[in-house]
Amino acid sequence: MLPVLLLAAVGSATLITPHARDLGFLLGAIPPLAVLSYGPLTTGLLGVGVIVVLNVPAAHLDRPGNTDLLTIVFVVALSIFVSYVRSHRDAQLNTERAIGEAVQRAVLPPLPDRVGGVRCATYYRAAQDGTLVGGDFFDVRAGPYGVRAVIGDVQGHGLRAVATVVSLLGAFRETALDQPDLESVAARLDRRLAVDCADARHAELFATALLVEFAADAAAVRVLACGHPAPVLLRARQAREVTVAPGPPLGIGLVGVEPPKEVTVALEPGDRLFLASDGVWEARGPDDAFYPLPERLAALAATPSAELPAAVWADLGRRRYQVRDDATMLVLAPEPPDT
Repeated sequence: MLPVLLLAAVGSATLITPHARDLGFLLGAIPPLAVLSYGPLTTGLLGVGVIVVLNVPAAHLDRPGNTDLLTIVFVVALSIFVSYVRSHRDAQLNTERAIGEAVQRAVLPPLPDRVGGVRCATYYRAAQDGTLVGGDFFDVRAGPYGVRAVIGDVQGHGLRAVATVVSLLGAFRETALDQPDLESVAARLDRRLAVDCADARHAELFATALLVEFAADAAAVRVLACGHPAPVLLRARQAREVTVAPGPPLGIGLVGVEPPKEVTVALEPGDRLFLASDGVWEARGPDDAFYPLPERLAALAATPSAELPAAVWADLGRRRYQVRDDATMLVLAPEPPDT
């Protein structure tokens, strides 16, 4: 609104008092300012308004000379041209942004509220501004072996990590249907990374991942950790970190190190599993301490599952914790078959 307000203010002032004639130079700034916000038509109309005000005798601007008037006309014409170019480029940028967002949403589509017998709630924020997908990935799939979920973090973040995210998610979605146990799923994901970096020099590609599988009767959950933080079990108003058998990250291939092993955790009705990426676990507070996720989850235990990820994010901001990496949160609430 600045160009319109400036034209109205200068025009009104010059009409009210002859002492405002020195403000006439401000009118020359209106067409260039209009370029920033308006299209060529509105820019031209504002330019015509400037020329009209300059030539109205009652404005006390002492009628500009021919040279001054031609200068203003040239500035108006140039501003119209620049506005046309900017509008055209803005339209191209909007189209490219819409395509980019559609592609990124295809990589990580929003999860449904329920997958099989498990209710889901998510929160995802990429560290790189302007992107919807970064180095974190997650998915929940129902298959012949139950409902399986994955959350992980690939090396790096931002658009450079998207190709690896796509590869790992594709491998998970396939193996979740085919492999009989989580250890086999992790092995296939590890092989996928090895194949992807086989032809790249100094790729050193790796990813952390956490795999979970819910029993059909919702009485137990199997957990397998590949270098990723363990899930937090919420039971009533208590929260505790699940004890897992930690394994190396995917793609490391350490000689002599056993592959990760899954553990089984018994569940009670109403239990929820909270999975989070490093961006949440490693958020730093004003005292440079890590965010105490299990402790804060216990304090927020009364929050409904669908609202819990957003509540944790709000808690991070309220307590002034800085999140320097992609942040992903996933709440999984299994329900018995008869509910």
